[in-house]
Amino acid sequence: MFRTNKHSTNPSLSQVANLNTSLTPPEPLPKKRVDLLKPLRQWLDQIEITDQTLARFLSKIIPGQCPFERDLKLFGHLVLHIPPLCKLNPLYEQLASLRFRALCYLVDQCGEDIQFYA
Repeated sequence: MFRTNKHSTNPSLSQVANLNTSLTPPEPLPKKRVDLLKPLRQWLDQIEITDQTLARFLSKIIPGQCPFERDLKLFGHLVLHIPPLCKLNPLYEQLASLRFRALCYLVDQCGEDIQFYA
């Protein structure tokens, strides 16, 4: 029914499809975020607690709760609450995990009471 002449300037359907796909912009490449602290995070996660002295030291030096959270009171009334800022620390999760492993070592391997470190 629809015949095209060899000399016709009308493009064929396959040519139109090829033209359409060539005009679509390529998908952008996913942006790779460079994590400069990743080696340090991995190192902290791989530390094994095998010494009672190290476990005690880590339990003392790494705080059990965020040291920046404060309630400012004036005459017994709350004036200002400063929220914990520890989540801004990029190594917070690894340090909290390291402290937990140290406390577990003291309890499980050494039979030590850890209420002192709370």
